Amino acid sequence: MDKKGNGWRNRLYVIIFEADTTAGKWFDILLIITILFSVLVVMLDSVETVNRSIGKELSILEWGFTFLFTVEYVLRLICVKTPFRYAISFMGLVDLLALVPTYLSLLLPGSQYLMVIRVLRV
Repeated sequence: MDKKGNGWRNRLYVIIFEADTTAGKWFDILLIITILFSVLVVMLDSVETVNRSIGKELSILEWGFTFLFTVEYVLRLICVKTPFRYAISFMGLVDLLALVPTYLSLLLPGSQYLMVIRVLRV
């Protein structure tokens, strides 16, 4: 990253991609916890009795997680030198695949169960 004029992008890059910093470690820990909770929500939603009683709340939580992961993905693209290269990298594709099922569920009901793909991010 160019150090001139992109201080916030450099700081963001360090937080997101460099796990050997304090901020990077905290980011990774919070991200892993968020991913695990997201997968738990999807798993709970797949249990019919749970879905009947708190399905609406689980859906709200899942959209909240999707929003957070979308923001994180966009921030990753913003702070790297070559966004397209990140987007087509293994980790970039895993990140994208973690988002697609939720948005796809708007068009194809039932496809939200593919959201368990998010566990790959861990």
